[in-house]
Order: sequence, then structure tokens, then C-alpha cells
Amino acid sequence: MGLEIERKFLVKNDAWRGLVTPVVMCQAYISADPERIVRVRIEDEQARLTVKGKASGISRAEWEYSIPVEDARRMLESVCTPQQIIKHRYRIPYAGFTWEVDEFFGANQGLVVAEIELASEDQVFEKPDWIGEEVSHDFRYVNANLLKQPYSSW
Repeated sequence: MGLEIERKFLVKNDAWRGLVTPVVMCQAYISADPERIVRVRIEDEQARLTVKGKASGISRAEWEYSIPVEDARRMLESVCTPQQIIKHRYRIPYAGFTWEVDEFFGANQGLVVAEIELASEDQVFEKPDWIGEEVSHDFRYVNANLLKQPYSSW
């Protein structure tokens, strides 16, 4: 079993822009139930199927598998939620970690969040100066929830 330990923050300014080139992501859900999330994601010309368990704090069980892109496209069209999350992801190295900044589009236009994956819940890390308020425990910012209550509706 994999374990995802992740903290999520709002991005407070544009100082991170231009540091790296974004990757376009499209994702939808076979299950968006918080007890068992099953996601299909296409990132450039790669695709993944991800299964996540119920979150406990900032940790949750996670399994992720590469799948053929054509299979992912068919899943997005036939078995996934009709709503999709479209975003640009920027992977920014900083102080020994990789920050993932997601810039959302569509109904979530204007939302920009940064995530950092950790080895333990109490792992110490340095924040870049463009990192703002922590929203790790605010479930509105979970991608599966952004389908049900898009940022534009807050």
C-alpha cells in the first residue's frame, strides 16, 4: 500500500510564475466519494489510474498505476463523472522538495494552490515566499470536491 502525506496551501502571489513550464492535466472520477476516490488523469501523453482511501489528517492510502492513454480517454468519456478538472501543474524544486502548483480552469478558474508531499506528517520543510495560507484541512480544496462545489460558486 502507498501512503500519501500531503499539505496544501493557497498561493499568495505570482513570484513562482516563469520558474518552470506547466503540464496540462485533465482528470475525472469513477468515484468521488471521500471514503474511496478513484481518479483517471491524463497528463500530456501519459495516463494514470489512482485509488485513494479516506483521509486521516493529511495522510491517506494511495495506489497509482500507469494505464494506456487511449484507455484513459475512453474512461473519461464513458465511466467517469461528466465534469472534469482541467488545470496546469507546475513542479517547482525548492529547498530539497518539489512543490506542485496547480492553476485551475473552467468552473475553478482563479484558484491556484500549492502542494508538498512529505515522508511523515511532522516533517519540517521550508516554504517559498509565494506560499500563503494552509488549506490542508479544508476539504473544499480537494479536487474531487471541486467537481461538486467549484471555486466559482464559493
